[in-house]
Amino acid sequence: MTSHNLPAGMIRAVSSIGPHAGYMPGFGNDFETEALPGALPQGQNSPQKCAYGLYAEQLSGSAFTKPHPERTWCYRIRPSVKHTTRFEKIDLPLWKSAPHILPDVISLGQYRWDPVPHASEDLTWITGMRTVTTAGDVNTQTGMASHVYLVTKSMEDEYFHSADGELLVVPQEGRLRFCTELGIIDVEPKEIVLLPRGLVYRVEVLDGPARGFVCENYGVPFTLPNRGPIGANCLANPRDFKTPVAAFEDRDATSVVVMKWCGRFHRTRIDHSPLDVVAWHGNYAPWKYDLRTYSPVGAILFDHPDPSIFTVLTAPSGWEGTANIDFVLFRERWLVAENSFRPPWYHKNVMSELMGNIYGIYDAKPKGFVPGGMSLHNCMLPHGPDRNAFEGASNAALKPEKLDETMSFMFETRFPQHLTEWAAKAAPLQDDYIDCWASLEKKFDGTPGVK
Repeated sequence: MTSHNLPAGMIRAVSSIGPHAGYMPGFGNDFETEALPGALPQGQNSPQKCAYGLYAEQLSGSAFTKPHPERTWCYRIRPSVKHTTRFEKIDLPLWKSAPHILPDVISLGQYRWDPVPHASEDLTWITGMRTVTTAGDVNTQTGMASHVYLVTKSMEDEYFHSADGELLVVPQEGRLRFCTELGIIDVEPKEIVLLPRGLVYRVEVLDGPARGFVCENYGVPFTLPNRGPIGANCLANPRDFKTPVAAFEDRDATSVVVMKWCGRFHRTRIDHSPLDVVAWHGNYAPWKYDLRTYSPVGAILFDHPDPSIFTVLTAPSGWEGTANIDFVLFRERWLVAENSFRPPWYHKNVMSELMGNIYGIYDAKPKGFVPGGMSLHNCMLPHGPDRNAFEGASNAALKPEKLDETMSFMFETRFPQHLTEWAAKAAPLQDDYIDCWASLEKKFDGTPGVK
């Protein structure tokens, strides 16, 4: 059964889920899906002989003995050992991994960048990745890296997978298709997609050029945050996460598979497509999520809540309550707090904050932080509203106000984020960003009362 708009030769199961045909709803669920009837064994994982002459193979995203391990059983045309031959090293000079600390680059500071301009040359998902910051250590599976991608060309008979971490993709312009071992995901701005560690996929351009942001998570996989006193509802609800149904390619063609391993890139050549999983079941799979379904909560009487209340996803660390990474979303919402300074307050904290603007105006930085742009406020460095935002919020009539047409996000980590040479010297850095606080005035005069 060939579905509409699928790559040539790719077969997908028919879904009965209704408006989300091709996807299964739920976060962390145990799914089962087959692209051919009867391809999925029932009652066991590894029968003596699989239907259609398939091979049974397990893809594990965690240790076998972890409580509730992340794993998926795949039933594929060839086992994965047939999807690699001898590797050769290749160089992708703009994709970096931690630790990446350069003696001539100063990461201590408040930084902001304009949108990275689209390139004139052909760039695929692999060649179009530019690393902005790294944190932690990829070899010990702690920390992260943040990237910008520029994609103008689909990958043709070329595939990628990473042993280093999962990739959280945040599109800002253009539409992409991720053809993965476990199914097909189409993604556009205002959506995100998660690609697990070890998953093989190909990226195609549906509407380009495409630009966006990527958080490469070396640590514990992203999960939904504990809501605590918020309770069972609001924030990101599990039903809004969509996992693709099974799809496969049975295609003999010379193909290149690129693998990222311990911060280095390797290439191998095979004579077929590696996207040959006909059926699968398990909880280790890619998904996408529509950020427009995120339901924010906030103060309804006074004061501005901590930004942690806007957490969409978290990757825990060994330091209780302090994340390896938080993915935080600032979207449209109502401001109603009385007698309060409503934008984010001035602060410095242990977390390092890399922000990106998907569209619209961010309330703490009404000028300069434009769609496609980024900012970095490293750990224990003070930051907050610029002068115009401070004066406007300090003197505003405090009636209910709708923050509309705005969507920004934050990759926040407990580790310091170190700039790459590209971010410090080649990316469109706003050299005058630090000056946005220079005109803040001394208002203290020693007399009581508020002025």
